[in-house]
Amino acid sequence: MKKKILLFGFALCIISCNTELEKKISEDLSSEQRKDSSAIKKIFNSVLKEGKSYEWLRDLTQNIGGRLSGSPEAAEAVVWGEKLMNQIGLDSVWLQPVMVPHWVRGEKESASYTSNGIQKKVPICALGFSIPTPEKGISASVIEVQTLEEAAALGNKMTGKIVFFNRPFDDTLLNTFSAYGGCVDQRVQGAAICGKFGAKGVIVRSMTNSIDDFPHTGTMTYNDLPRAQYIPAAAISSKAANALSTDLKKNPNLKFFFKQSCQTLPDAPSYNVVGEITGTETPENIFVVGGHLDSWDLGEGAHDDGTGIVQSLEVAYLFKKNKIRPKNTIRIVFFMNEENGTRGAKKYAALAKTNNENHIGGIESDAGGHTPRGFSIQANTANTKLLQSWKKLLGPYGLHDLDAGGSGADIAPLQGENVTLVGYRPDSQRYFDYHHTSRDTFDKVNKRELALGSASIASLVYLMDKYLYNNTLLKP
Repeated sequence: MKKKILLFGFALCIISCNTELEKKISEDLSSEQRKDSSAIKKIFNSVLKEGKSYEWLRDLTQNIGGRLSGSPEAAEAVVWGEKLMNQIGLDSVWLQPVMVPHWVRGEKESASYTSNGIQKKVPICALGFSIPTPEKGISASVIEVQTLEEAAALGNKMTGKIVFFNRPFDDTLLNTFSAYGGCVDQRVQGAAICGKFGAKGVIVRSMTNSIDDFPHTGTMTYNDLPRAQYIPAAAISSKAANALSTDLKKNPNLKFFFKQSCQTLPDAPSYNVVGEITGTETPENIFVVGGHLDSWDLGEGAHDDGTGIVQSLEVAYLFKKNKIRPKNTIRIVFFMNEENGTRGAKKYAALAKTNNENHIGGIESDAGGHTPRGFSIQANTANTKLLQSWKKLLGPYGLHDLDAGGSGADIAPLQGENVTLVGYRPDSQRYFDYHHTSRDTFDKVNKRELALGSASIASLVYLMDKYLYNNTLLKP
């Protein structure tokens, strides 16, 4: 009984502390800011009680699955997206045609090597745009390197060899996207560097800070190499990379075998899916909210970027649900082909320029569906400071990170001196457990975290629409 009384007292203390905190925050706000605070609270309340994003994501991932550009699944997702936009009652919905790359993985990949008389199978996956191996695969000695510069310095020593890029994430970096940026060049450029010196193939440590047996795919390029110098490129799991590195020290002459049957087909027709809520005062001014509809083929494209798609559409749903009538036009865009070409983003920006559209801002969600942390801001100094001044309004919802930085691959082509672009930034610690792997599935997304992200984005769109109105800097 005494224990129950103590727990009850503790709960009352927490409730009292929260109430006092909310009261203190309210006292620190101006009259106009209190109106904004109330509007934001309603957005969060409605998404947590009546949010739609989780079930939309379930439908997209479970009934369509992975959506690599040019695939039947990507085409099905376009139909799905257009239908859903119409269902929630956007003022207008349309498709923007775009030709996209069409690379296919082919049959199941395989890899192995023998060390000390023991054959070890290696989890492997082809990198996007890689050529296939010969039908029977390739086998060769392995040279391990850490950087592109180290590989280039080998020159003709890599002829006939498989080059193994094994630079891991820097685990001291708290932002795992920074760690990713610090080593992804080996995946993208490795084959282009090694192909010119006659290497037989390239294998790359997966882009993750986890040590597991799930290989991570991703795009790569041959740059301007002649076709005759193209070589197969694949990723191996981080656990396999550690094991191979250890075995190479014991047996530098071991032979590595891998086989893949991927190919690049002719470009395929596809679409960006676009819908909008027309602005009530300056409809010619446009805020874009979006993510990318395509995904890699290994998983279901849940965190990358199914969560961004459904969160973007939920912004429009929340505006309509809460009877928020934006001054400017809010345009929801499901971009196609972010993963291996950004053709959709380029087409959208080109059409915007051709049609003399006035984009004054944009928000992109392409960093997973984990707990909200804040936003990165790509804008002029004045507008960056303005967004940062909203920390009082956004901080109570965990949105403390409002830093200058990049926005996103799909909205970046819209950048300009008076265009305020923002990237949604959830917690990044688990993202690269799933990124570009077979593990990127619906069950890895938390319903509440996803909903909080939708409300976070909608709240910032509400503030941007109100205070970046007509490209004029207004203070609350």
